[in-house]
Amino acid sequence: MNRYHTLLYYCYTTIENAEQFAADHLKFCKSLGLVGRIIVAEEGLNGTVSGTVDACKTYMESIHSDPRFAATEFKIDEVEEPSFIKMHCRYKSEIVHSGLRDPNIIDPKKKTGIHLEPKDFMEMKDRDDVVVLDVRSNYEHSLGKFKNAVTLDIENFRDFPAKINELAQYKDKKILTYCTGGIKCEKASALLLHEGFQEVYQLHGGIIKYGKEAGGKDFEGKCYVFDNRVAVDVNSVNPVVISRCYNCEKITAKMINCANPECNEHFTQCDDCGWQRDGCCSDSCKEHPRKRPYDGTGYYVKVPQQVNLNKKGRTDFLNDLKETGNLQLS
Repeated sequence: MNRYHTLLYYCYTTIENAEQFAADHLKFCKSLGLVGRIIVAEEGLNGTVSGTVDACKTYMESIHSDPRFAATEFKIDEVEEPSFIKMHCRYKSEIVHSGLRDPNIIDPKKKTGIHLEPKDFMEMKDRDDVVVLDVRSNYEHSLGKFKNAVTLDIENFRDFPAKINELAQYKDKKILTYCTGGIKCEKASALLLHEGFQEVYQLHGGIIKYGKEAGGKDFEGKCYVFDNRVAVDVNSVNPVVISRCYNCEKITAKMINCANPECNEHFTQCDDCGWQRDGCCSDSCKEHPRKRPYDGTGYYVKVPQQVNLNKKGRTDFLNDLKETGNLQLS
């Protein structure tokens, strides 16, 4: 039995004094021994946290006890070890960066696409009058996507609004949007409605919930996640690997960061090319003087350079070293 859980969740709601809330919430999470990454904004919460089963249970109960977050839905994964190294809770202008901050145009609390439960999404996705739209970034859908889904050439979700014109050809279709956990679809579907698309839907709970409740049928490849696991399996019905090595085109599901910290490209690379290229995407990166040692994982913990640390700072830094065993400064 796994001793840890990883929770994925979001909630669009109004948070007054969001910056102070973020500071207080960080202390609360640390008091439970949780690790993870949470974004707080006036528009709500977006988080992935990991910890013991009891700590995660307490956290969920606390979130649900607050009327602002009572409707929050948690996607729960059982994991063998915590999915993060540290706990971060940061205040930002949006809980998912889209550049769409005018509530008169986009407000997920008021109007979004129709939420489809996984079984309903599965029943609709192959109809002739339906287009399945992936609203995630290139590195995400290159690793895995729904069969026959329309994908967009975007590096970040904030590039999505600029791609609306490319989707105009589908205005007479039913648009089924999907993303990892549902949060991007809230704004993507709202924007599509604002731009005149008539029938817009979104996969409730995203790929993760679809995997749990519909067996992940017809999701090809792995699902990228924003924690140490990097990618997770979602399809237990008809799984297939679709991603290819950036260097040799061999089929592989392994995704890494380039060992050159000044590049840090996120890409798929097979084990053979990984060892041959020291975890680098190119020959120039392989020869870079700051290239990090490659250990076969392609995962590097980032820790900011700290100057004139006080006693507490030195203690925190040493704890990080103990926690990771092989920290890379970048």
